[in-house]
Amino acid sequence: MARPSPWGFCLACGATPKHPSLASPQLHSSTIAAVKERADIVDVVSEHVVLKRRGREFVGLCPFHEDKSPSMTVSPAKQLYYCFSCGAGGHSIKFLMELQQSSFTEVVLQLAQRYQVPVQTPSAGQQDRLRQQLSHQESLYRVLALAAGWFQANLQQARGGQAALAYLKQRGVSGASIEQFQLGYAPESWDALLRHLGQVEDVTALQLEAAGLAVPRQGGEGHYDRFRQRLMIPIRDKQGRVVGFGGRSLDGREPKYLNSPETAVFEKGKTLFGLDMAAGAIHKADLAVVVEGYFDVITLHGAGVRNSVAALGTALSSWQIKQLCRTSASKRIVLNFDGDSAGARASQRAIQEVEQLTLQGELELRVLPLPPGQDPDDYLRQHGSDAYGQHLAAAPLWLDWQIEQELQDCDLSRTDHFQRALRSAEELLGKIPANAVAVRSRYIHQVAERLAGGQARLALDLEEDLRHRVRGQRWHGRSRRHAPPGETSAHGTAEGRILQLYLLCPSHRLAIRRALRQRDLEDFAIATHRRLWAAITTVEHQHLAPMEERQWYQVGSDPATCSEHIAEGLTSLDLPPLLMAHLSGEDTIDLQTRLAALLQPSEAAQVELGQPPLSVLGAAAALLERQRSLRRCRHLLEAWSAQSIITTEHCIATLLEQEATTTPETHPDPRAAVEDKIHALYLQGNKDALHLQELYYVERRTLSALDQERCGTLEDQKSLSGHNEQGTTRNE
Repeated sequence: MARPSPWGFCLACGATPKHPSLASPQLHSSTIAAVKERADIVDVVSEHVVLKRRGREFVGLCPFHEDKSPSMTVSPAKQLYYCFSCGAGGHSIKFLMELQQSSFTEVVLQLAQRYQVPVQTPSAGQQDRLRQQLSHQESLYRVLALAAGWFQANLQQARGGQAALAYLKQRGVSGASIEQFQLGYAPESWDALLRHLGQVEDVTALQLEAAGLAVPRQGGEGHYDRFRQRLMIPIRDKQGRVVGFGGRSLDGREPKYLNSPETAVFEKGKTLFGLDMAAGAIHKADLAVVVEGYFDVITLHGAGVRNSVAALGTALSSWQIKQLCRTSASKRIVLNFDGDSAGARASQRAIQEVEQLTLQGELELRVLPLPPGQDPDDYLRQHGSDAYGQHLAAAPLWLDWQIEQELQDCDLSRTDHFQRALRSAEELLGKIPANAVAVRSRYIHQVAERLAGGQARLALDLEEDLRHRVRGQRWHGRSRRHAPPGETSAHGTAEGRILQLYLLCPSHRLAIRRALRQRDLEDFAIATHRRLWAAITTVEHQHLAPMEERQWYQVGSDPATCSEHIAEGLTSLDLPPLLMAHLSGEDTIDLQTRLAALLQPSEAAQVELGQPPLSVLGAAAALLERQRSLRRCRHLLEAWSAQSIITTEHCIATLLEQEATTTPETHPDPRAAVEDKIHALYLQGNKDALHLQELYYVERRTLSALDQERCGTLEDQKSLSGHNEQGTTRNE
């Protein structure tokens, strides 16, 4: 049973407790049955999870635990979902209850509204209130549709509509596109829409305000039209209902584009402009193109690129991307934002939203770069649809684009630029999962070649350095929201055990710091552990700073630099409460959660921590060193295998060619002389391969020594600090 958290949030997932729900209305059993019948399980789940068809069923990453490979199955025939990893399962109502932490009644009402199921309750009063709540949205849809029709009529009939038509002609928008997107015009009047809909359709000012079309006057009396002297672009949901408008200024007033505010039927982050018309084309092409502006979509559709949508001027959200994934079977999306710095930043933000899905292979994301200063509308009008289609087909994957973005402004001949590029490349490559060995190797090789600038020897050295820097264990997949934090790998377990030893065994802190420094293991691979270790160092720095000019900080370099006074200070420091106080901010909740888990070890961890601390430290440190050495072995083996070996036959042929053009030398043993020359040619031609071979076998011997240390006796493990002090080193 989970214990209450002293910090007011859940130690397992970081969630704050919800307030108790207000009394919910009772629903008639017929309403519940109708909702269960109408709510399609695939439709409901795919709004929150990217699903892929597998035979008669669908599979996806389970949202109820940290799922790295699709373990949740959704069955359309049975209308059920089930996760084979965590056991979560049920129908569509239970899925939303678990995901949203909502009550049964709240979810049924939500689905009833979505699938237009009449809501019945035992109480007539409750039923009336629910009907009023649902009819409010229907009234907004009606008001918005009436406004769209009035704007559209003004474009052809109103005196100011000619200016809007001239602007559209200037941008190359055809009459067919004007009709398809139902473009309109809002006249230069403070209350034209208010008067028209009020007199003709009996629409009140409050209804127009609720729909985002009218604004209350500051004095508190009356309203005025939100859109004036603007080209009006209706925004529709996927069902084709008008939910808002975008207004383009025609007289130069700011803002140039004015959008509807969010209302009961319109949320910018959950709406894609043009999706109602693009859904069929996206499904047919199995590809969605996402652009920034309204006119980008209008121009692309006019040019035949009908699988394009726009993100309404906001960063592309995860909700919008899931909508697109439901439309494309292969989950293929291309970002085609403007060719300026703002467009690049928008692409970066969109990538961050779906980075984990792309890394896990659930989504194929590409970025289509445009010439500086151009948007898709400009590019199409200048180069034509055929050139755009070819450019679209060659769009690079998101990671290739990000790497190019980081390197394009760097002058690699300058040391500071080169170091900055190397750090950026290391950060990007570190995102690739550890199990994607081939992909990671390909990108490491690609970046090394790019940084080397055609210098083969430098490229080889850079590739080796990048493989050492890029640690697959630094990729962690999605955060755990529904399960308590814990180690997900042997590497993470070993690092966690060392931190537990340091926190819970104060008398051995000096030995732990010394061992980590001498084994070069202070740079923890797991990000949370790395930040915790930095926090521990900061706390010790603050409380031990007066002691002999902070000599404690060099405790790992040489035992002689650490006095008994410093060692006593490390031992006597009550680290856990000081560390908890240091991590009291909201931005360190993940560290607080991890620290709480380390201070409350599991039963298995308690058994292991019951062994002599130096024994536990030796085994954990040897495991970390072994994994590092194993990665070096793999890299050396790959590099060695990639070398072109010059055979003995080739050396003999080369020697014969040389002797044919030179005078033979006299030698007491001609046969030995020939063998020496062949051997020299062989060594010279295979110098790099032989060097890699030697390094590989040295690393293999290091692996064997580490395995013996991990599996050795207790006395062998206790000698960890002793042989470090004697200066024993391993071959690196």
